[in-house]
Order: sequence, then structure tokens, then C-alpha cells
Amino acid sequence: MQVSIPTENGVLAAKYAKQAAANQQYKGHPIISFPVHIQAVPAGTKTLAFVFYDHDAIPVGGFTWIHWIAANLPADTTLIPENASQTGAVTMVQGNNSTAGGYTGETDLKVTQHYVGPYPPDQDHDYTFKLYALDTELPLQPGYWLNDFYKLSADHILATAKTIVVGKK
Repeated sequence: MQVSIPTENGVLAAKYAKQAAANQQYKGHPIISFPVHIQAVPAGTKTLAFVFYDHDAIPVGGFTWIHWIAANLPADTTLIPENASQTGAVTMVQGNNSTAGGYTGETDLKVTQHYVGPYPPDQDHDYTFKLYALDTELPLQPGYWLNDFYKLSADHILATAKTIVVGKK
């Protein structure tokens, strides 16, 4: 299985990150999700899921920052188009990102249960997008937590693929 995200000179395009224009942000957060290309999903896959996270946030905030999680995408998905997080262009159940925890105090579901783009405060960060091919549909509701996904998917992962993109400071 393969997954890719378009970049500009090896960097995530500005409109998907902190350099986004004001009209591409909501409450100070870049919310237009990037397109994702998916290839060679294994036979037997019933659904796809993904996690987009930032391990480079650990020295800054003390934990890996979750920017976007979703599950139960159709197995035949080959493209998650730009802004699918907000438009619903692809069927998916979106979970909570790190703005949903008590760390930020944010409660707006448009922010907490959708894509929130990279916003590295200290230096360029490497952001990981990990795709999962699953042999089942998971019993998840909107706003699920990442740990719930890990528990429910543990015995159902057929394959994974990942890509890393750079987000500019």
C-alpha cells in the first residue's frame, strides 16, 4: 500500500499550514486539509483509517500533537481531495485532534473534530501521515479518541503506509 501528499519543494503547501491566508483559517487554525493519494490497497480491505501527527511537538508541548484522525473510509478510496475534512467529500468518521483535550480549552467541533494544520512554533517539524487498511468497519462515532482507534483496530490491520511532510515554522 502507498500513500502520498503533494508538497511544494518538499514542504507542505502554505494553505494547509500556519502560512495559510486568513480566509483559509478558522479561529486562527489552518483548516483546509491537503489532498491524499492512495494506491495498492490490499485485497480484503473493508475500510481505511488514518492519523496525521507531529512527534516534533513533544519538546514544545510535552506530547505528540494529533492534527487529524479519521476512520471507516471506503476501501476503494484512491483520493481524499483537498478540504475533505470540512466538506465531507469522502465518507469518514473524524475523531478528536489535540485541540479537543483540556490543553487548549477549544470546544468548537469544526476545530476539534476536523483537520487542524501544522503550526510549528519553534522550528520546521516533520509531520507523519499514517494510513491503515482494515478488515472491518470500526464501531467509532464522531469525536472518538485516538486510543479508542488503536484498541479497536489492533486485530484488524492488514497493512499500513506512511509518508512524512515538512511543515515550515
